Amino acid sequence: MVFGVQFRGTVQPNQSQRWFTFNWPANKQIIWTVVPDSINASAAEITYSVAVQLASATTVTYWITITNLTNAAVDIEARYAILN
Repeated sequence: MVFGVQFRGTVQPNQSQRWFTFNWPANKQIIWTVVPDSINASAAEITYSVAVQLASATTVTYWITITNLTNAAVDIEARYAILN
């Protein structure tokens, strides 16, 4: 199994932002997680969803939409795990 950070960014208060990451091998299973970099002990800071596009016979593009649930900017880190 391989783990890593694909990108870091900032989502503005009460906004959604969409990123994409491309040229991932279509024959691999990739799991995405998004984690806030700021500490908030009182409530959830973000939600996220992942959409998948088969860009070619051998590559996949992932579209990651992150929503900030707070009224302050939140720094995020998008992490991946390659399962096979």
